[in-house]
Amino acid sequence: MPKELVEGDAAPDFELPTDGGGRAHLSALKGKPVVIYFYPKDDTSGCTAEAIAFNGLRAKFAAAGATIIGVSPDSAASHDKFKQKHDLKIALAADPERSAIEAYGVWKEKSMYGRKYFGVERSTFVIGRDGRIARIWRKVKVPGHAEEVLAATKTL
Repeated sequence: MPKELVEGDAAPDFELPTDGGGRAHLSALKGKPVVIYFYPKDDTSGCTAEAIAFNGLRAKFAAAGATIIGVSPDSAASHDKFKQKHDLKIALAADPERSAIEAYGVWKEKSMYGRKYFGVERSTFVIGRDGRIARIWRKVKVPGHAEEVLAATKTL
């Protein structure tokens, strides 16, 4: 079990397939702020609300020089459908092997209706221009979150 990442740590690099046949490669974005948000599943209520919130602020993130990447264990094909259904214009990376999900320590034991299971803990990481983690949010509550991340990104 890797140690839990903290602000100031070097961001673990990853290269994952994205919707539309693309690739998300963190080290290729060095020199720019990057927002990586991990979410449990495409097209579920909280995940949809979060994606729509980040998507709605994408021009403001771009104005701050930041790239947004959503990561879940879903397939790239699932991401394609999710983006089309909700007219999303942000990159969604597929991590069915959970390589980035586990590197960032967001694969956690969860509990719902008394049943324990493992899944993605909704978390957001802002990576600074230097490739280090500038801000971390764990156990994210969706309302207002994208705006809070945008405010933090503007300070980088």
